[in-house]
Amino acid sequence: MPKTEKPVEVEQTAFSTTVAPLRQFAMDSVRLIKRCTKPDAKEFKEIAMATTVGFFTMGFIGYFVKLIHIPINQIIVGA
Repeated sequence: MPKTEKPVEVEQTAFSTTVAPLRQFAMDSVRLIKRCTKPDAKEFKEIAMATTVGFFTMGFIGYFVKLIHIPINQIIVGA
């Protein structure tokens, strides 16, 4: 059975449709990195405080959910 060869145009089109989005993504990524700046001390403290409050809030929510879940589970299972 003879091997069929793809036309060169189809290969170039497939290659360009694969590479073009990757190249655009790379250029956008470089542009983003160049625009990024290091936060000053005040901005860093604000971000750190917001993150800390978020961690504690999620921790308390998880603790109370677990606190409520244990008695309900004991009632259902009947241990």
